[in-house]
Amino acid sequence: MSMKNVNTQFRTARALLVIAATLVSPAALAATYVLPPADVDLIGAITTVEATHEETLLDIARAHDVGFEDIVSANPDLDPWIPGEGVTVVLPTRFILPRAPREGVVLNLPELRMYYYPKPVNGEAPVVVTYPISIGRMDWQTPMGQTKVVKKVRNPSWYPPESIRKEHAEDGDPLPKIVPAGPDNPLGAFAMRLGIPGYLIHSTNKPAGVGMRVTHGCIRMYPEDIEALFEQVPVGEKVLIINQPYKVGWSLDALYLEAHQPLEEDAETLGKDMTSVTEMLVAATARRNGPVDWELVRTIFDRADGLPGQMSDSSPGRQDTGEIAVNAL
Repeated sequence: MSMKNVNTQFRTARALLVIAATLVSPAALAATYVLPPADVDLIGAITTVEATHEETLLDIARAHDVGFEDIVSANPDLDPWIPGEGVTVVLPTRFILPRAPREGVVLNLPELRMYYYPKPVNGEAPVVVTYPISIGRMDWQTPMGQTKVVKKVRNPSWYPPESIRKEHAEDGDPLPKIVPAGPDNPLGAFAMRLGIPGYLIHSTNKPAGVGMRVTHGCIRMYPEDIEALFEQVPVGEKVLIINQPYKVGWSLDALYLEAHQPLEEDAETLGKDMTSVTEMLVAATARRNGPVDWELVRTIFDRADGLPGQMSDSSPGRQDTGEIAVNAL
């Protein structure tokens, strides 16, 4: 077999793996993707739905497992509460994988998103599962760094810290020392305690807040998401909490940039200065050839809508949009 044929077969096999990374498992609804090769960073595809008469963007986000801020940023011209019957709604369901080891749980705070890389079993292809999350408010920041899951609890009781009880008391909403499991428990039915004292990944009795910065520092998930995750994540699983509002990655020969609004405490620096983005793009193109459209970089940086945009393509004439239209639920 000629070297040309070998290279062609290799590129074809690699392209099929990349295509597989856009496919969603039926059980997870836009959450589980085949993990692409190490030199490919994109998963998923941008999807669209038509809003029905009474749907809000909050309703559509929950139905398609995306967060509220995600869907609002992807549809800046729509009224979140009355988008309008028949209006096309963009679902932000394409992602650049974070710059982090592809193992365990990775939480990217400004993206308000979790990536979970379960260990393959029984020879199955490796996958990545991604979920929207809520994180700590500016005055109750979620800590960053490496930790792990140290305990898993079904139907947990909540023991509010004194600081939270004081805040509620000042707001005229006093809390008891113990909130038992049930509909009034903000931890919901599932909780995973982290190695950082006082912090959990947990369910919620207020799912409308998922995809926002609204917690006291814990990671909040849709009830259906953490129910699935709870069964997969073992005690001892690694958890990495990172701060990456800007992500750069390759898909085949095309380079992409994904921009999110920085955390409020970083807005004055990261939100106005493109230095970090420039450095990432320069480093990416130093390893692999590809011209960068710097005017488009600026547009995506300023827009910060969370949708990956193509920066370069070393194969002229090919545009990888990854767009799929689906029917509204």
